[in-house]
Amino acid sequence: MRRLWLAVLLLAVSGGASAGLRVVSLAPSLSEIVVELDSADLLVGVLDAGERPAALKQVPSVGRYGQLDMERLLSLQPDLLLLWPGSVGPAQREQLKGLNIPTFVAEPHSLDQLLAQIEAIARRLGRPERGTERAAALRKDLEALRTRYRRESPLRVFYQVWDKPLYTVGGGQIISDALAVCGARNVFADLSLPAPQVSIEAVLQRDPEVILAGEQAQLDAWNAWPQVAAVRQGQLLRVTDKGLERPSGQMIEATAKLCRMIAPGR
Repeated sequence: MRRLWLAVLLLAVSGGASAGLRVVSLAPSLSEIVVELDSADLLVGVLDAGERPAALKQVPSVGRYGQLDMERLLSLQPDLLLLWPGSVGPAQREQLKGLNIPTFVAEPHSLDQLLAQIEAIARRLGRPERGTERAAALRKDLEALRTRYRRESPLRVFYQVWDKPLYTVGGGQIISDALAVCGARNVFADLSLPAPQVSIEAVLQRDPEVILAGEQAQLDAWNAWPQVAAVRQGQLLRVTDKGLERPSGQMIEATAKLCRMIAPGR
């Protein structure tokens, strides 16, 4: 604790900044956005979760997902934090508020919100033109997907996050919006939680025409329920691209792959 307060004192004395903007990203998706904006040179620290982009190999770590090293963060003397709330526990989020370090909080619930946040992050980095250019290109791609895959009657899709217990995504989760872009409807879009637990009976009742999951074993288990439309029609599809789980600019291409998978004829 004494080391932590010494780090706070150092931050206060230094004025919280050095010669240039010093940015710490507290989510892999936000780190990815900074890289996409050709601004990796501003990052002095990142929160780890999985493999890093090549451009960030030498950037110091400030902990792992859900386990922020507060002392390490303060020693880097950041003057801007990029935060996705779910990547840091509630207690540490409260600690961060008390430090009064300027913070940009990003939690997009739709792809349109994501693109707006990319522009906003670029402005906070002092490089607004890069955000404008990047977002404009992505919006063009996104509108093309909406036009190509639009349906009068959306496909009913169950997106399985885990099997034991059974988890899916709710209507406010950005993956649900990606499904809508593809002319599909999340059968649990009426649930407000980002990752609600559901029962097999609830899935059977909503009778999805497509079931998506990340593991083949999870998909194979649904063959025990031949009354489900997705099983009868052979639409048990494995999602191998993890880009849908990282709301950065690359998610538009990940959504395009999703669309091609669930509606290849379009």
